[in-house]
Amino acid sequence: MAIAVKSVLFAATALLGAMLGTAAAQTPPSPLDASAYEGLHAAAYAGNIRRIRELVLSGADLEARDGSGRTPMIVAAFQSHDAVVRVLADAGADLNALENSEYDIITIAAVANDVDLVKLALQLGGKSGNVTSRYEGTALIAAAHLGHDAVVRTLIEAGAPLDHVNNLGWTALIEAVILGDGGPLHVQTVQALVEAGADVNVADRRGVTPLVHARTRGYAEIVALIEAATE
Repeated sequence: MAIAVKSVLFAATALLGAMLGTAAAQTPPSPLDASAYEGLHAAAYAGNIRRIRELVLSGADLEARDGSGRTPMIVAAFQSHDAVVRVLADAGADLNALENSEYDIITIAAVANDVDLVKLALQLGGKSGNVTSRYEGTALIAAAHLGHDAVVRTLIEAGAPLDHVNNLGWTALIEAVILGDGGPLHVQTVQALVEAGADVNVADRRGVTPLVHARTRGYAEIVALIEAATE
């Protein structure tokens, strides 16, 4: 009976993870969006540095929003135009603005596994601890969920909160276990979190700890890492 219950819980969590992957998906500008862009939005989408500088000098609104609440800075992040991000930041654009789905550029870069952009945004003044997404998470939780271990380490070094709990009741460590696949990237993600001092005893809303979740799934390497941290 216990095995059956665990199997049901595992399946339910996997299904929830799949649903979250769809429901919480970031929405980059579509070609249709881009065709309607003007001014800074159009220049940011195209990566046109010269035009951006001209528009900034003419007093263009750095915080103008498109229909999805994206600023030119956010458009540039979705397009991975690092040079545009730098120019807009130098002009005074807000690095911590959120679009309508409540993502900032660091979380956008974290989900894209764009380590260079994460580092640039942090260097320019982006905050590693911003509460983002409709699940009130952080860039660290998003990166841990996806097993983007290099991004996770970068955010940890920048002081991202290790034990932030989102509105699902999950920390970065819990997400790395229950929404991960137990493979090398998620193992490295868990290792980075544990070595940084993430609290392995923070349980989900049902009182299940990351260790129990890892054991239930048969993630032996992750179990070993968490057990070592509890000794």
